[in-house]
Amino acid sequence: MTDRISVRGLRARGRHGVLAAERELGQEFVVDVTLLLDTAPAAAGDDLGKTVDYGELAQDLVKVVEGEPVNLIETLAQRLADVCLAREAVRTAEVSVHKPAAPIPLPFDDVVVTITRSRS
Repeated sequence: MTDRISVRGLRARGRHGVLAAERELGQEFVVDVTLLLDTAPAAAGDDLGKTVDYGELAQDLVKVVEGEPVNLIETLAQRLADVCLAREAVRTAEVSVHKPAAPIPLPFDDVVVTITRSRS
């Protein structure tokens, strides 16, 4: 059985991007993560230690977004997936990074990169 825990719409300011202005000014990024894991052991013992503390996870994800800048949101997504997979219970992580203020000179709603990573 595989269960899911999701955190959606997590917002943080970062300085990621290829353009100098993106690095200088920064912008808001929005992160969605879905974790695949077995929550039955946690539920059976009502034990947070056997699942994922999503509050702690959210704080760790924000630290990555606010941290060292990268050129590509693909790279940022990989770093966020690594944070998710560092949790022992997590088997697979799907991470979406939204860049709603991407420097595109046309009307648009959002730019999103979504990756899925699993434990080896």
